[in-house]
Amino acid sequence: MSIPDFQSLMLPLLKFCSDEQEHSTKDTINYLSKQFNLSENELSQLLPSGTQYVFYNRVFWAKAHLKMAGLFENTKRAHFKITQSGLNLLKTNPSLVNLRTLKTYPEYIEHTKTHKKDKIEKLEIETENDSELTPEESLEYSYQKIRKSLAQDLLSKIKNLSPSFFEKLVVELLVKMGYGGSITDAGKAIGRSGDEGIDGIIKEDKLGLDVIYIQAKRWQGVVGRPELQKFVGALAGQGAKKGIFITTSFFSKDALDYTPKNETKIVLIDGEQLAQYMIDFDLAVSTISTYQIKKIDLDYFGEE
Repeated sequence: MSIPDFQSLMLPLLKFCSDEQEHSTKDTINYLSKQFNLSENELSQLLPSGTQYVFYNRVFWAKAHLKMAGLFENTKRAHFKITQSGLNLLKTNPSLVNLRTLKTYPEYIEHTKTHKKDKIEKLEIETENDSELTPEESLEYSYQKIRKSLAQDLLSKIKNLSPSFFEKLVVELLVKMGYGGSITDAGKAIGRSGDEGIDGIIKEDKLGLDVIYIQAKRWQGVVGRPELQKFVGALAGQGAKKGIFITTSFFSKDALDYTPKNETKIVLIDGEQLAQYMIDFDLAVSTISTYQIKKIDLDYFGEE
């Protein structure tokens, strides 16, 4: 069973608390996960940022919206109980409780409004389909869409670069990632090897205790296993055991599954990964906006 959206959790959450007892968030999550027969894999699924579990996030927002409508009340830290309004709603035997239901409560309307210059403006909590996503999910998935679009634009630009500019880009990226020492040192190595199958050599660390051999190609078609075998052969000819194969296209399944029989270690970077690294390490991109997501510091309210 797939993870239910936060609105689908509202009615089961109300029913769970219908005993009028105080419940902890932890116990609530455990109960609802069993009610929806969620697997360990589903329970361990994270938001795109990797900072919070999807199911926990949806339970949190289901509870938060019910509380805004006055159907729940907090009792102490991480504990809550149903209110008389919540019990009255259950007495109507509703088949569904969602945001449309909550909008019939004055408390909820008041909580979802903000005042600006004496004009009341309603906050748009809903997204498409009356909000199947929590605010964090909506923000993070939107961020991922922006990032994916940016990566595609970067890759399009990269494919039109001259070979020399592409080599320069590779140098800058590897140095930003902590390899090669300085731009000057790395730049002297890239494109100067002259050995078949090798486009450059770069320091693995700033002290140059080991080196990495590089092949960087602005390919259009798929890179197959034979190309990797040639690269491994070139590395063997240099007595090298570490290499990076960078391409603007992508690798075939055979290439991805290929493991040299010797001790040679090869890292494959395709066009999409190359663009993602450029974004991660701020190469050829600039920040236009920064948003900080904050939450209450419960330790501050230690007396609760």
